[in-house]
Amino acid sequence: MSIRLRLTLVYTFILAIILLVFGSAVYFISRETLLAEIDESLQEVATSVRDESQAVFLSNVPMVISPEELDMFQTATFFVTIVDEKGNFLDSSSSLRGYDRLLDPMGMHAEPHYSMVLRQGKTLRVLTVPLAATTPAGVEIIGYVQVATLIDDYLLAMNRLRLTLLFTGFAAVTLSLFVGVLVSHSYLKPLDDIAAVALRITRADDLSKRLPDAGRQDEIGHLTMALNNTLDRLEKLFRSQQRFLADVSHELRTPLTALQGNVDLMRRMGEADPESLSAMQEELARMTRLVGDLLFLARTDAGGLPIQKQPVDFDTVFLDVYRQAQHLSDSVCIELVDVDQVRLLGDADRLRQLLLNLVDNAVKYTPAGGKVRLSLSKENGLAKISVSDTGVGIPPQHIPFIFDRFYRVDKARTRAQGGSGLGLSIANWIAQAHGGEISVSSEVGQGTTFVVSLPVLPEAQRVVPADATDTRPAMRVLAAISSNRHELHQ
Repeated sequence: MSIRLRLTLVYTFILAIILLVFGSAVYFISRETLLAEIDESLQEVATSVRDESQAVFLSNVPMVISPEELDMFQTATFFVTIVDEKGNFLDSSSSLRGYDRLLDPMGMHAEPHYSMVLRQGKTLRVLTVPLAATTPAGVEIIGYVQVATLIDDYLLAMNRLRLTLLFTGFAAVTLSLFVGVLVSHSYLKPLDDIAAVALRITRADDLSKRLPDAGRQDEIGHLTMALNNTLDRLEKLFRSQQRFLADVSHELRTPLTALQGNVDLMRRMGEADPESLSAMQEELARMTRLVGDLLFLARTDAGGLPIQKQPVDFDTVFLDVYRQAQHLSDSVCIELVDVDQVRLLGDADRLRQLLLNLVDNAVKYTPAGGKVRLSLSKENGLAKISVSDTGVGIPPQHIPFIFDRFYRVDKARTRAQGGSGLGLSIANWIAQAHGGEISVSSEVGQGTTFVVSLPVLPEAQRVVPADATDTRPAMRVLAAISSNRHELHQ
């Protein structure tokens, strides 16, 4: 059974229950209200007849003397009969001339009694009221007054009301069922469209297709938007996987081809060539770095690379990276602009790797005679690490993709420099794992600046041991070294 049919049946069933309860309430309230009005009229007549009647005792025999004017009930609206305590007929209204029996033989009780009886094909509402007289032995019932009225019109009205309610309820349920089918088909048709498009995407294996967006602001519109966003993400992941596999294959094939060529050359020569061995060593080192980076990213994707977060004197790590960066290139000047004392909660090794990747990337893209500037400062509870260069810069259309794996702005040039296109991806992951982010600004021909923002450790948690070494002298020494290197380059 489809959802459309189930929803229609459920709503129709609920409507039917509501109409049934409402109709029953209307019917029973109307019946009791009209019957109460009839009973009130019978009570008024019975009280009047009882008040006009006289109960006397003749030779200690109780007798009922009926009113002289029972003819006041000359119409057939009410029928009055007076009987003794044994049910023997005594008198009746003129509307009952020729009828000398009890209207309701079962109605003689000590209390007023209402009943419905059928007489000569007519339905009567009968009220029987006892007549009492005071005797030496006490109060005794010496007769009964029975007052009746025709209620055929009342019953006919109740039957019409019942039929009207039943017909109205049936019509409402039928109309609800019909409208429910039409409306549910109209409202749920987009679900059929979504299923059809999803099936076509599955069969064609084409993630570029999207679900039709009708601009709806309801749940179906939100579902369409969510599915399209999911398809966008799946397409990006699929394209990224394809590019990843192609780049890995190419990156591994290039050094393997070089290794194979050098091995063939040495085999033909019959001896080890120092130049070929050096080239092979370089290619092996490149492959080792590539495999290491791939293993790192694979572990991050699988969640198997824990971050050992501990209080870290980040300014010390920063200066250590600056010291190592001096050996990356002899043709590029690496300057230390500013260093502030910063303490972070993180993994010192990973933070060092983050900085080295950024500095190494800046050095690779800076031509000879250029500069790479490093600075560390604090701003609004964040550590700001700036790595800027005077290199070739990055075109604006490439900036959103530079943190993608294997993405290169100039692929041939990067491969010649030994890059694999994974360094910035690793740096970005490390920053995010420490609750930070990396932003980049660049101008073609002018250079690029990477800014890493990391949350600093609150001052209350900064505990400096008594024998801790002040890093400021080391900072001054390194700054002097930087200045000397800059003078040598000039």
